[in-house]
Amino acid sequence: MSENINRRNFVKSASVLAAAPLAGSGLSVNLSVPTSAVESVGVELAIATICLDGFGDENFEPAFHIIPQTPIRNVEFNVWNPRNITPSGIASIRERCYQNGLTPISLQGTSFGGNVVKDVGHKLWLMEQTKALGCRRVKFTGSRRGEQGGLENVIAVLKELAPAAEEMDVLIAVENHANNNIENIEDYDKIFAAVDSTHVGMCLDMGHFDGASVSNFDVIDRFHHKINHIDLKDVVAFGTYKSVPYGTGITKGEEIVQALIDKGYSGYIVIEQAPPKEGLELVQEMTRIYNQFADFERS
Repeated sequence: MSENINRRNFVKSASVLAAAPLAGSGLSVNLSVPTSAVESVGVELAIATICLDGFGDENFEPAFHIIPQTPIRNVEFNVWNPRNITPSGIASIRERCYQNGLTPISLQGTSFGGNVVKDVGHKLWLMEQTKALGCRRVKFTGSRRGEQGGLENVIAVLKELAPAAEEMDVLIAVENHANNNIENIEDYDKIFAAVDSTHVGMCLDMGHFDGASVSNFDVIDRFHHKINHIDLKDVVAFGTYKSVPYGTGITKGEEIVQALIDKGYSGYIVIEQAPPKEGLELVQEMTRIYNQFADFERS
């Protein structure tokens, strides 16, 4: 399905904001969740708000200022702060996307870990809100290695979420991080052995795999049928996780993306260069990365 069809669906859903004013916010919100979500099924580039906002609570103001000045129109929102996930916060994301001609494509929430009941509740809420935004992806990573219940906690939560994801038609992208409970091939072997669902897959973060001394190509060979999201990132050295501007490190992003496409990958390639580097002109930098990977887009 083309990007234009996806955007028409978003514009249609965004137009219902006028239906129910949200008291005191100057915004309006539609709390009903559609039964299905329409999105692109080709390959499209996107950008994560962390590239512009960093890790602080900026209410996405830098992102909404900078992204419209680039060729990028698909946006993943890093909803790590409380106000981001309230009804008014979600309404604000949707209204500002509509005003700026942007399409929300996924929500990344805070990591797995801690109390299982609270974790399930938090992630179910974000699954509902991603549908309210007209998309169907949520993304989560784990906690620091060995903490917050370890990999066992991640699996316990995913077992509860998988049936709901199938019923709601929401894709859960489980993201790897270096020095994390979700870090390497063995971790994903355990996850997918315990949770066998078409709606639970992997977000391949190429920089974090390189940083954790894990070959991205070995990951693709083993899990290409489970990879439902790609994070584009570059790191300074294999075995050392330190993010650097794309093209200045060792991560072979073009080769990794091509290998996935050769295996039939469909979904988004998300620019996730973070946090913003001092001295970078961000409009030019994000446009540069977009242009470097634009030839991979296809409907």
